[in-house]
Amino acid sequence: MHPTTLFAVDALLTEEEREIRSAVRRVCDRELRPNLTTWFEEGRIPARELARRFGELGVLGMHLEGYGCAGLGAVSYGLACLELEAADSGLRSLVSVQGSLAMYAIWRYGSEEQKNEWLPAMAAGERIGCFGLTEPDFGSDPAGMRTSAKREGGDWVLNGTKMWITNGSVSDVAVVWAQTEEGIRGFLVPAGTPGFTATDLRHKVSLRASVTSELVLDSVRLPQEAVLPGALGLSGPLRCLNEARFGIVFGAMGAALDCLETAIAYAGEREVFGRPLASFQLTQDKLADMALELGKGLLLAVHLGRLKEAGTITPEQVSAGKLNNVREALEIARTCRTILGASGITLEYPVIRHAVNLESVLTYEGTSEIHALVLGKALTGHAAFA
Repeated sequence: MHPTTLFAVDALLTEEEREIRSAVRRVCDRELRPNLTTWFEEGRIPARELARRFGELGVLGMHLEGYGCAGLGAVSYGLACLELEAADSGLRSLVSVQGSLAMYAIWRYGSEEQKNEWLPAMAAGERIGCFGLTEPDFGSDPAGMRTSAKREGGDWVLNGTKMWITNGSVSDVAVVWAQTEEGIRGFLVPAGTPGFTATDLRHKVSLRASVTSELVLDSVRLPQEAVLPGALGLSGPLRCLNEARFGIVFGAMGAALDCLETAIAYAGEREVFGRPLASFQLTQDKLADMALELGKGLLLAVHLGRLKEAGTITPEQVSAGKLNNVREALEIARTCRTILGASGITLEYPVIRHAVNLESVLTYEGTSEIHALVLGKALTGHAAFA
C-alpha cells in the first residue's frame, strides 16, 4: 500500500489538481532526477535552463492572476511544490523564490508598468528574480536591516548587503528591501545596475542544487520608477514571505514522501539474518510512525490550501503548517536514513540529500523557533519577541 492511501488524500483533490501533480512529477522523473546527484555533488544547477523549463510547465507564479500567470488554485500550486521538492528542495526553492517572493512582490505591490515589464517574462522563465530581505546580521529580525535608501534629487541611492539570497547571481531583477525616512520600501534593482553585485556562496553542505548569493549595493542609483509603490513598512516583505511559506508546507511533505518511498522499497529488498528488513517489528514500527506523520502533514497542507483559496487563511495558520511539516519531514528523513543504514549516507539514494536540504528549510522563511513563538503569541496574547 502506498503511504498516502492510508489517508485517502487523492479523494480530497479535483481531477485538475491530480493532473497538475502528475504533469510536474513526469518532468521531475524524466528530466530532473537523472541529474540531481551530479548537480548536488558539483554544487551547481543550470538555473536559466530550468527556469525556462518551469516556465513552459506553467509553475512560475502559477497561483497569480493575469500577466501571463496561470491563475490556478492554492492546492494546485502546493502540489507542484510537493513534487518539485520530492525531487530536490533546491528546485522548489527556485520556483518559490521566483513566483511567491519576487513575482508576488511585483504583482501585489508594483505599478502597472512594473507588472507589464517583468511578470510575463518571469512567468515564462525568460527572466529570473530574487528577493533581497535577509542580511548578514538580520534574519529573524528584518526590521533591523541596515540596507538604506536615500533620496538624491529625483533618484534613490541604495547601500547595503543582503545574504543567503536564492537565485541571486542568476537574476535579472532583485526585489530589494531597504530602510528609508518613510519606512521600509521595496525597490526593483535590475542586474547590471552600477554598484550592484551578486556573488555566489560556496562550500554549502545543504541546498547544493540551488544558487545562493550575497548581494552588495554600493551607492546604487535608481529612478523613482524603481520603487514598489504599494509597499510601505515591514508588512510588505512579510506578506511575501507568507506566500512562500505556504509552498513549503506542501514541499516539505514531498521530500518526506520521497524518503519514505525509498525506505519502504529498500526495506523490502534488503535481507538481514535471512529475512527482508521490512519483516522486522522495529522496521515496521518506524514505517508506520512515519506514514502517520506524513499523512497528517498532507491533510494539514490540503486543508490550509482550501483556506487560502477561500481567502480566510491567517499567517498563524501558515506558521503552524510550516513548523509542523518541516519538522516532521526532517524527522522522517533522519529515520529513513537509519533504515538504509550505511547506504543511507550515500548519494546512491536521495535520503541524505533530502535530510541536509531540510536542515536549511527548517531555518529559512522563518526558523522553527520563530514560528513556535508566532503560535505562542496567538495562543497567549503575549509576544515573546519584539
